[in-house]
Amino acid sequence: MAEPSAEPGSAATADGLTEDLWLGGRLRLVQPKRGHRVGTDAALLVAAAADARQGRIVDVGAGVGAVGLALAKQNPLASADLVEIDAELAQLAESNAARNGLQPRARVLRLDALNSSERREAGLSESAHCVVTNPPFFDAGAVRASPHEGRARAHVLARAGLAQAGLADWIEASLAMLAPGGRFVMIHRPDALGLILAAIGSRLGALALLPIHPAAGASAHRLLISGVKGSKAPMRLAPGLVLHGADGRMTPEADALHRGERLVDWAS
Repeated sequence: MAEPSAEPGSAATADGLTEDLWLGGRLRLVQPKRGHRVGTDAALLVAAAADARQGRIVDVGAGVGAVGLALAKQNPLASADLVEIDAELAQLAESNAARNGLQPRARVLRLDALNSSERREAGLSESAHCVVTNPPFFDAGAVRASPHEGRARAHVLARAGLAQAGLADWIEASLAMLAPGGRFVMIHRPDALGLILAAIGSRLGALALLPIHPAAGASAHRLLISGVKGSKAPMRLAPGLVLHGADGRMTPEADALHRGERLVDWAS
């Protein structure tokens, strides 16, 4: 069951956009009315990475900037680089940074994150204290893409709309931006775990896997992954998070995470 992206106080704007209060009203976001919208996956990613107290945060595939801006908002000593290839979304991310008073600590980088030359030119090589990402969940050709261009781009991996680019490429590019000792946090599908671990290889240690269950007794439909670059600590499986009770409502823990009032418990 998907949670609504908007909260009380949201309003329609011109040109197919809405202005939404998100994360318990902590962030005001303008985003497309149709297509992929900010919701539970982004809220869980924020709650999983919100202990990044200082340094440089890079949000790879930032969209309208929700995750990176939320982390910068919660951590006054941190700065955020919002990496987004889509020109319209990058423009909205810039607008959202200004709307939330974060322009001094947030910059929007419109570039192809999978292009090493573009990363180097932007100063992103091994520069981040924390990299967060919510990659598209499917490879091009593996699924039938949505007819809505924005939703299709958010859900299906394709490099610059031309060549297929797999999840392994996305992970490797993200880790190339991470400084030694930096932390990587991602949300994805549990069935991609084998590919994810293969792509990470020995680059990360202290790996923590946290399954997300839509309801008690249901198989996990999301997986949070966290790791530290260069660490030799072993991998562990954190206790799962259940989003909904028997009545279909969010559990108290999930509701608190969704509203920005609680961090993910990695049980470290």
